Amino acid sequence: MTDPARAPVAKRAMRDAFWWLIATIICVHACMATTRVTASLWVLNQGYGEASVGMLLSLFAVAPIVLSLWAGRLADRHGFHRPVGVGVALAFAGALLALAIPKLWAIATGCLLCGGAVAVAAVALQREAGLMAEDPGDLKRIFSWMALGPALSNALSPIVAGLLIDHVGMTAAFGLATLLPLLAWALARKVPRNPPKVVTKSFREPAAWDLFRLPAYRRLLLVNLALSAGWDAHSFVVPVVGHARGLSAASIGLVLGSFATAATAVRLAIVRFADDIDEARVLRAAMALATLTFIAYAWLPGTLGLMLGSALLGTALGSVQPMILAMMHRATPPERHGQALGLRMLTVNGATVSMPMGFGMLAAATALAAPMWVMAGALLLAQLPARKL
Repeated sequence: MTDPARAPVAKRAMRDAFWWLIATIICVHACMATTRVTASLWVLNQGYGEASVGMLLSLFAVAPIVLSLWAGRLADRHGFHRPVGVGVALAFAGALLALAIPKLWAIATGCLLCGGAVAVAAVALQREAGLMAEDPGDLKRIFSWMALGPALSNALSPIVAGLLIDHVGMTAAFGLATLLPLLAWALARKVPRNPPKVVTKSFREPAAWDLFRLPAYRRLLLVNLALSAGWDAHSFVVPVVGHARGLSAASIGLVLGSFATAATAVRLAIVRFADDIDEARVLRAAMALATLTFIAYAWLPGTLGLMLGSALLGTALGSVQPMILAMMHRATPPERHGQALGLRMLTVNGATVSMPMGFGMLAAATALAAPMWVMAGALLLAQLPARKL
């Protein structure tokens, strides 16, 4: 039985732990984001071309395909610290390899490991955060705060990496990525241990694929796939278009940072108005705004024009994750939240692993902005399942 006198202390500890969760996801994700932009520019500077950029970006999604379901089961069975420790180790190994061996194979392997790190850690972090919610409005609020972590790292990491590359060199940017996982583990250790309930050996864990039987979960995954692919298209097109237009690394970082800054701003707005938001309407409106911006992006002039287009896309796509995660937690059983999050991670990365390579070949064969136009069509089709949510 819980001691009533200790209840306020426990609640205060949970509130404090929430901010450590956000700080941890910022550091883990910043390692990946810094490695991603630095690796992309390294490949272009070495003269490998747009298809190689697409290959590197695809590698960030390969490891999550293998690890996501396992990460979900690990989080459901052991809680927070074990999967986060695995993620931190993968991120450190990947960034260190890219730093130590400036060769294409080593940087590609580093991208692979950093992508797996974010997948493993994010499942545990999102599951732990969901356990802190008390009502539907609280779910949106919590996941908006959690989504601010990647948004903040996406806003700062490209800018910092671009400045380091311009003024110090590629090695300094990779060095920053190596330090971030160590900081993430120091922050994660401040989260109190909250182990899941122990199950008997006779308990048979249902397969994650059974979750596809839930209609709401299926539709959420379809919408999530289309919107995540839009995020990937933007990440691919900005370095390629910026390099083709002769923009500096710092300018390309500013364009990428404007996307993340807008995503951060819209998530702060969701925190403020969480109780009054209709998730399904927000998703449909975000998809419509992203579709129009994708169509027009190729004709935006100069750095300021690209920053404006990226900010509009950041506003649209940045509002999506809190809505998806909040609806997903209500659509699945609490004891299977880790599996649901892992399966979401697997399907998203499974679909997007081929997209950057496809974007690279499409851009090389047609126009640099062609991936944006393809995504506009995909988002139009995704409105069909979104209307049934």
